[in-house]
Amino acid sequence: MHKRRTVLDFVDDYFRRIEHMAEKMFSGWNEMACSIEPLSNVLVGANEVIVTVDLPYVNSETVKLKLVADDTLEVSAKTSRKICFSDLGVKHRHGEFSCYHCVIHVPVPVDERAMISKFKRGILEIRVPRIL
Repeated sequence: MHKRRTVLDFVDDYFRRIEHMAEKMFSGWNEMACSIEPLSNVLVGANEVIVTVDLPYVNSETVKLKLVADDTLEVSAKTSRKICFSDLGVKHRHGEFSCYHCVIHVPVPVDERAMISKFKRGILEIRVPRIL
């Protein structure tokens, strides 16, 4: 025998789905560590891999790079001040963060010893030669 669903059951289901979607959208925010995952891009070229990471409000001295595996790069940096989501125009989420952290998968093997990085206007550019 099937139980009939009421309007309240549908409303509860709707809000559970909305919460699930919001968690997926902000899965890069670690509330306990006050860190957020920055935007990043990986471009694989014939001879090198170029990784760019968006790090606004960061001083270059606080940026830390580490190749944790042949195909994984870890980037972390502290912001110059605490940033609230409301500062960024986000109205549906409350909280603040004071650092960035991301783990980036590099799809080809690279040579860590020849890694070059530069930081300009809040954009970190990392160039790593491919191992051919």
